[in-house]
Amino acid sequence: MSSTQATSPRDTVSQPENISGIRSLSGFWLWVPRLATLALTLITIDYLFNLQIINLITRVESQFFYTVVALMLPLVFLLWPINRHGARDRVPWYDVLLFIAAVVVCAFFVYNAEHILNRGWEYAAPGHAVTLSFLFWAIVVEAVRRAGGWPIAVIVGCASLYPIFADVMPGPIQGFPSSPDATAIYLAMSREGIMGIPLQAFANLVIGFLLFGVALQQTGGGKFFINLAFSLLGHVRGGPAKVAVFSSGLMGSMSGSVITNVMTTGVMSIPAMRRMGFGKSYAAGVEACASTGGVLMPPVMGATAFIMASFLNIPYGTIALAAVVPSVLYFLGLFIQIDAYAARYGIKGLPEDELPSLRQTLKEGWYFIFVFALLIWLLFFLRREATAPFFATALLLIINQLLPYQRWGWREVKNFFSTSGKLFAELIAILAGVGLLVGALSVTGLSGTIANDLIFLAGGNTLVLLLMGALTSFILGIGMTVTAAYIFLAVALAPALINGGGMDPLAVHLFILYWGMLSFITPPVALGAFAAATVAGARAMETGVQAMRLGSVIYFIPFLFVLNPALIFQGAWHEVVVVITQAFFGVLLIACAMQGYLLGVGDLSVNRVLEWPIRLALIGGGMLLAIPGGGPVPLTNLTLSLISAALLVPAIGAAWLSVRTMPAGQTAGT
Repeated sequence: MSSTQATSPRDTVSQPENISGIRSLSGFWLWVPRLATLALTLITIDYLFNLQIINLITRVESQFFYTVVALMLPLVFLLWPINRHGARDRVPWYDVLLFIAAVVVCAFFVYNAEHILNRGWEYAAPGHAVTLSFLFWAIVVEAVRRAGGWPIAVIVGCASLYPIFADVMPGPIQGFPSSPDATAIYLAMSREGIMGIPLQAFANLVIGFLLFGVALQQTGGGKFFINLAFSLLGHVRGGPAKVAVFSSGLMGSMSGSVITNVMTTGVMSIPAMRRMGFGKSYAAGVEACASTGGVLMPPVMGATAFIMASFLNIPYGTIALAAVVPSVLYFLGLFIQIDAYAARYGIKGLPEDELPSLRQTLKEGWYFIFVFALLIWLLFFLRREATAPFFATALLLIINQLLPYQRWGWREVKNFFSTSGKLFAELIAILAGVGLLVGALSVTGLSGTIANDLIFLAGGNTLVLLLMGALTSFILGIGMTVTAAYIFLAVALAPALINGGGMDPLAVHLFILYWGMLSFITPPVALGAFAAATVAGARAMETGVQAMRLGSVIYFIPFLFVLNPALIFQGAWHEVVVVITQAFFGVLLIACAMQGYLLGVGDLSVNRVLEWPIRLALIGGGMLLAIPGGGPVPLTNLTLSLISAALLVPAIGAAWLSVRTMPAGQTAGT
């Protein structure tokens, strides 16, 4: 039996310990992230639940925010080497100095948080505070470079210097200049700089959900969801690929990370897909698409969605509810494509005796479903966004310790705080860096004028502005994390679409988020696809092309809900029903056409002459059916539906006749 065949669905899966490029700590240094994460958890609970036990730190909001940064930002210099050739098994002296410097500088701002607030230091600070603001600025840029990479560090570093030279920049990007000292103190102490909305959202909302995600995985949630998917879907045609969609959707919702999701579920789903006859690149493409879509799946959608809630000043539950239909449509398109591919090429499911028992799986993991139900109840019905994940995590750990299956010992507790610390440090560095970028736009006034400039460039045409936004989101998603790209565009692009295009604010922000995610499955970068290709042993670029094809539906879904917000439940109920129904059938037809197999009819390749005309007609008709009419679209909904019917009826009829008149003995696809 080959190595790809040796993996069984019953094998366990765990969170990868080593995040790419991270340093392996030992001895004293191994305990620093653990203790910092424990301290952060306790302080956050004290602040969010208003316990006032640690009142010295949590009585002033800005002091709490500075404390969050002080606990996590210095860890970047311990966890990430200075470059890819840097020491990975020890902490060199220069990183120790940087760690100490970061602690001292951050501690200064924690100690002086009240003075900053009461004495207006963000506009006129004493000399020593200005010096430390410059140091804070430099430390954040270096932390971003280590945790986020060179592209985002260069963007953040250059953008943060912009206020000093704003008056000599070309016309469209010219702004009010600011002296170096004024820029430094504004970036370090203003609520529009490092301590802006991104970091506030992290401190108020994200910490609890990240802790919940790590706890869920390390108590066996990953194993449970994968086994549940195998027991339900493993036996049907194309079963392993459908398992990948189901399990990766659930896991991605927990982890909020495409790469982590691929490396967690992919190690099981990809070998199982290969065993049943899926090609290497196809199997890897399925996993990449499923993992990318999982991050967009409620109820937990990753850090970006919580930052979106802060930007829009609406409950997180509203965003999660709005994301339901678009994410379901995406997974529907992926699921239908897999089913059509399996039907066309005769790919069966796994034998029943190799699949985990559904009864045993539910017996050992029922409480994961129960905890998820509690989380959803707290989020959507009680509107307890900030505290809900802490209640869910507490219940999860209590039940986990009462049952004998995945009970934690001292080792698991240490791993929990180590893994959480790595996630927190990485995200804090990136959010602090993006705060520099947002602060630079704010202090120069450019954030208020850039929207008008974009509207002018688009000639006032909403569709052109949308295409510009999609392209910009995609390009930024290549060089920056999704969170960083979203924040930048939420400041620069979203106002143009909302004010200039008259579009729904929630739909616009979701549009930006979706297009920022697309870089994970779109060549030439396609980080999610490349990670899956590594697991499958496939060619990276070939996998990227397969992922792009499989995830084709996601390229136009954002346009559907931004053109008609009824798709995200913004509108009258009858309009919502009509739009969702049309989108459902449109996605189904497009997915079938992409794989050349129409469900209920058969293989479209039986007639080589008519195959591509039929497939193109189905894609065109499906898109016209799904696209909402009116508004920026020059045609009405009725007109679009009639044109769609004119394409679909002959195409489906020709497909049906081709399959029914296939010569006896000829097999589909030959």
